[in-house]
Amino acid sequence: MSKLWTLYYREMLEAVRSYKLIWIPVVFIILGIMQPLVTFYMADILAASSNVPAGFMDSYEMPGAAAVMAQALGQYGTIGILILVLGTMNSLAGERSSGTAELLMARPVSPVSIVVAKWAANFTVLIIALVLGVAGAAYYTVQLMGSLAWGTVAAASGLYALWLLCAVSLTLLFSAWLRGPTAAGFALLLAAGMSLAHSLLPSRTAWLPAALPGMSAGVLAEGRVTGGPMISAALLIVACIAGASLLIGRNKLPN
Repeated sequence: MSKLWTLYYREMLEAVRSYKLIWIPVVFIILGIMQPLVTFYMADILAASSNVPAGFMDSYEMPGAAAVMAQALGQYGTIGILILVLGTMNSLAGERSSGTAELLMARPVSPVSIVVAKWAANFTVLIIALVLGVAGAAYYTVQLMGSLAWGTVAAASGLYALWLLCAVSLTLLFSAWLRGPTAAGFALLLAAGMSLAHSLLPSRTAWLPAALPGMSAGVLAEGRVTGGPMISAALLIVACIAGASLLIGRNKLPN
């Protein structure tokens, strides 16, 4: 456990030195506060536009607080995933290329400890960024649109965090096998593939982790939740950690 903590501390120190612990939360905060602000001032933006059809503004209605909060969380399902994947893609690929992985493997440190420490560090960055982003979005939503049920906001944010963690885990898996940009591309492609499959066949793919964003919106709107996507997401994360540990244990540099 002490070795794992030392590796985790090293990863968090690297996150501070590379400013990843700063720029990722800043991007998440900006994404979070933009949605309620843009939604609140949308009527003024449309009124100032010369291309709005006559009578359109008469039918415009301000969305409710829960709907705006769901839209704010939705920003993390697109741009947020991209930011996290870019921040994770060199976690293992960079150390394999630089030879740091060989130095670590020369010591009595297991591949699982190396991967878990990196996963935990990226998870910490994700949680800090998401909490700050959701807090900013919730603050402006309450101030501009109305009250929110904080329990449902926390539950919806937790479901979205699980989906984002799946993307981070996939990136970590591919990072143990490929170079950073290629690993990011494969992770984004697989995440997008799951989302596309769920959107095309929602009833047959309701168990996929890609159902978590929709479930998050459902929690805010109706408070409903099912366990299938959460179980499959947990299994996917464990499989990614196990696969990355197996690959990094072979100690092969990228071609």
